[in-house]
Amino acid sequence: MYYLAHFKYIYTEFNKSIALSVKKRIINIVARPLLPVFLVLAGIISSCGSTKYVPEDKYLLNKYQIKTESKKVNQDDLTTYIKQKPNKKILGLKFHLSVYNLSRENKNNWWNRWLRTIGEEPVILDEFQTTKTAGQLKLYLVNKGYYNAVVEDTILFKKKKAKIIYDLMLHEPYLIHDVKYKFEDQGLEEYILNDTTSCLLKPNDNFDVDVLSAERERLEKLLKNKGFYNFSKEYIFFQADSSQRNHRVDVTLVIKNYRQVNAEGSFQEIPHPKYQIGSVSILTDFNPREALTNAELYFSKLDTVIIDSISISYEDKQNVKPGVVLSSNFILPGEFYNLNNINQTYRNLSSLQLFRLVTIDFKEAPNQEELDVRRLDCSIQLTPFILQSYAIEVEGTNSSGNIGGGGNLIYQHRNLFKGAENFDLRLKGAIETIKESSSGDFGNMIELGTEANLNIPKFLLPFHTEQFIKKFNPKTALKLAYNYQRRPDYTRTVANASFGYVWRGNKFLTHTINPIELNLVKIPYKSPEFIAWLEGRYIFYSYQPHLVSVTNYSMVYTNQNIQKNKDFIYFKLNAESAGNILYSLHTVAGSEKTDGVYELFNTEFAQYVRGDIDFRQYNILNPYNSIVYRFFAGAGLPYNNSTALPFEKKYFSGGANSIRAWQVRDLGPGSYKELTRITYSNQTADIKLEANIEYRFKLFWLLEGAFFVDAGNIWAINKNDDREGALFALNRFYKEIAVGTGFGTRFDFSFFIFRFDLGVKTRDPEYPEGERWVFGNRNLGRKDFVLNLGIGYPF
Repeated sequence: MYYLAHFKYIYTEFNKSIALSVKKRIINIVARPLLPVFLVLAGIISSCGSTKYVPEDKYLLNKYQIKTESKKVNQDDLTTYIKQKPNKKILGLKFHLSVYNLSRENKNNWWNRWLRTIGEEPVILDEFQTTKTAGQLKLYLVNKGYYNAVVEDTILFKKKKAKIIYDLMLHEPYLIHDVKYKFEDQGLEEYILNDTTSCLLKPNDNFDVDVLSAERERLEKLLKNKGFYNFSKEYIFFQADSSQRNHRVDVTLVIKNYRQVNAEGSFQEIPHPKYQIGSVSILTDFNPREALTNAELYFSKLDTVIIDSISISYEDKQNVKPGVVLSSNFILPGEFYNLNNINQTYRNLSSLQLFRLVTIDFKEAPNQEELDVRRLDCSIQLTPFILQSYAIEVEGTNSSGNIGGGGNLIYQHRNLFKGAENFDLRLKGAIETIKESSSGDFGNMIELGTEANLNIPKFLLPFHTEQFIKKFNPKTALKLAYNYQRRPDYTRTVANASFGYVWRGNKFLTHTINPIELNLVKIPYKSPEFIAWLEGRYIFYSYQPHLVSVTNYSMVYTNQNIQKNKDFIYFKLNAESAGNILYSLHTVAGSEKTDGVYELFNTEFAQYVRGDIDFRQYNILNPYNSIVYRFFAGAGLPYNNSTALPFEKKYFSGGANSIRAWQVRDLGPGSYKELTRITYSNQTADIKLEANIEYRFKLFWLLEGAFFVDAGNIWAINKNDDREGALFALNRFYKEIAVGTGFGTRFDFSFFIFRFDLGVKTRDPEYPEGERWVFGNRNLGRKDFVLNLGIGYPF
């Protein structure tokens, strides 16, 4: 009762403090809806003493702090040297410790064992680890050039809790004064001195051991790209002289000679030899088991062809066209060894999605000890995937509260025409119970469809250059699809055909362009009630049969490294136009219009431009907590041959991957309020703005949690739109931003994530101005809560 009374007092005082300032508006959006959740959670956790399982003569490590007046050291780097850290937190609360403390002492039944398993036992202060941490922090600072740094650790005790303060006094660092080179191997001098602009050692920078190490690795890669196959960073040493200047260091980079074993078995030092690629052999259907069982028999029964001085071997018959493998290979006879070419060959061969294992081995030719340029023979062994596979998928659906289910039958062939063409055929069926008829009764939506995709690992005409293929690893994508939808209101068929290209600009950037994409939408049946509802409405034009001839381009940039748990961003740009070529041809030909528009095969074709951006930033706070930010903006403009955007090209808001306090197509546009929303959906538009913030945290077992705030809306762009409040206006749109908040739970099964998100309306633009904030204006009702089910994260 104390916590309920305390919560009521805080909540009342919070209401009194609302002002019109920007700062308090932000609090209004983010904090107020979640305040009850925070307070209840805090009450539950604080009710379980955090020191319950701390022995009498011990202390709970409650907190640590690293104090330094300098901003020249990375706090994240310092944190990695902390040997003992407190119990992990969620929203600043030791949730896992509290779960552990919920277990009863001296009880070992399944319930108490489970609480201890999913919880986290208290971290007991270990002063030895504190001293060791101080030493590690000191060593880190020395490596960063702060040789006179002092690290002091102080432990503060309060009741049965301890706080450690690590005080870092850096003092003046040692700086690099000059960088010189000393070559035992004079043959490497030109390669290194010609690339000094890329040197990581700069005068007046800290004498940083990590930078020295990075420079060694840089030089190793540089020389390996110049043919020095056996060169390694172990041949690079640094000599540092700090005797001449106060806190200044002269650095000499020493390149040692190559060490090899001579005929007598003793070591001798010689200049580093360069390596030239000799023979290159590719085995396209390598079987590791047979090769290990009886290598001599296995290799003796292989057939071999030689193309461009490269031998291609196979068993029985060629399983892939030689040209496909050769176009992915950068390792060529007669060229000097180049590490970049090796890595590019790995990437290209793997991207064919034809081989589950790619092995590249090099072997030095014998009796070359006295040669300056030596021969290196290359063997590439490719172990293919199983070429054909079948799969059955079963899925549940929840669209706008309409529950249903469906299934997919998928067939895949990874090498359809023996050119690494990846083909998949998908047959789809689904049924969904919907409440869409004018009577409000439930009906069924039945969907049947088929889709065929063919990805070819090269550019078809008009683009076919060998260098472009090798550098950018392009693909041609072909698609044919047909979809049949039967609803109580109407029946719709969609036929789709597209032809496009995909290529990588670099390891972070992917481009996709579809010069041709055709969509033919037919609506063979509309119910009388639906026709009557459409009559006189602007949305009528979106439900007309139409042909869409599209040219589109998309670009995706992401610097995510799946091997490292670190911050990254994601950015996607889409741009498309439709109908311009067809409209120009009709204009030039002098074709007659039908009802004011041009037609092709007795069907009106759409004409519009459309573009959108999707930006996401993922901040990894620690292994257990992260914050994700997302911003989306898009707009489409119909013109000339189109009065409105086609229905499938319009924007909508709400749902499991959008603003989760509203159902799909249940928000907007603008301040428009659909009085007959139970009957038919009329909430699509031409402009969309959306922003999301989500705080994610790991709980226990497979369970994760999240708190989120979503904001945005959609708007119409055409003045002929008859929906009141739907039109976008610069002086009004920000007043029509909808805000929702809530929390979610996710079950992470590794191969997929099952998600529940409960959204709560915070600001509803369909209400009059001054009444749009839910809290403070009206009580929460059933319609203010929306439960979303989803697969995967929302973004």
